[in-house]
Amino acid sequence: VEDQRARWERKRSRTAKELLETEHKYLEQLDLVLTYFVTILKAKGTLKPAVLETIFGPLESLYSASHVLSLHLEKGNLGPGLESFCQSLDLYGHYAENLEQANKTLKEEVRKNKSFRQFKKLQETRPQFQGRELEDLLPLPLQRLHQYKHFFRDLLENTSPDTAEYQKLAKTVKSVCEVSHWVQDIFDMRENSLQLLRIQKLLKGQKTQVLTPGRWYIREGWLLVVPAKGEELKRRMFFLFSDILIAAKPCHPLHLLNSNKLSCQAVYLLHQCSVDKVFGHTWSQGGLLSLSFPHKTLLLMSSNQQEINDWYRSLTAAVR
Repeated sequence: VEDQRARWERKRSRTAKELLETEHKYLEQLDLVLTYFVTILKAKGTLKPAVLETIFGPLESLYSASHVLSLHLEKGNLGPGLESFCQSLDLYGHYAENLEQANKTLKEEVRKNKSFRQFKKLQETRPQFQGRELEDLLPLPLQRLHQYKHFFRDLLENTSPDTAEYQKLAKTVKSVCEVSHWVQDIFDMRENSLQLLRIQKLLKGQKTQVLTPGRWYIREGWLLVVPAKGEELKRRMFFLFSDILIAAKPCHPLHLLNSNKLSCQAVYLLHQCSVDKVFGHTWSQGGLLSLSFPHKTLLLMSSNQQEINDWYRSLTAAVR
């Protein structure tokens, strides 16, 4: 037991030391943004207060919270440090919510505001920035949140469960994980919106409404449609979402406007669908899937075994 405790203690002090060192580095980087951008821009009035607020969000509050945490860590007061840190964790979620708008506004100001453009360029050439641009420094808090999760988990694993500090660490790990999930959800939704928008632009005309609230993109790819009567196989592009499956074919390559677009052939509702593997259970070449709808059966084929298996898994999961 004594050996185990000594091992825990060694690992724990190593992690605490690394947490403090990286916290100092993180604070230095935030300080660069606050000193050379936020403070000077506020004083000069180069940007309107609302624009400044949009670009930098709660960065000053994040700096203050980290500064307090580092002071507690320096004195070895982990418990009180964690308590104050947990109270400011929500700031990371709000920062993530604002980040896309922050980047958009920053890009816009660089494009249309000459004095800000020159100021930004000048600040970024300072040796302290080491060739980094403001855009590289804005995502830092979210990268740090990810690191916190690992540091606090390591500390928890190497703390004796019968101490008061263990309870505080367990609470902190839970809070950090919750905020991390919140941040991940924000990124997932953003990525999903971009995928829906991309596919909407790929399809000719506005008849097929891809951009629908609550719809999630799953996968896409070329598959062969096996016709009911002995006609030729038709190669179609399929887009699978959480509620529908879209079949599309390429527009004519010589079409003036739509040569690089796809024309929607059919939209299938998944809540009325059942999926079966007709063949493709063995590691033979390719496979065939049968999709049954109330008034139609769709046979989809691929010569790639792995691809058919992946589609089968994705379709059954989406239908379920």
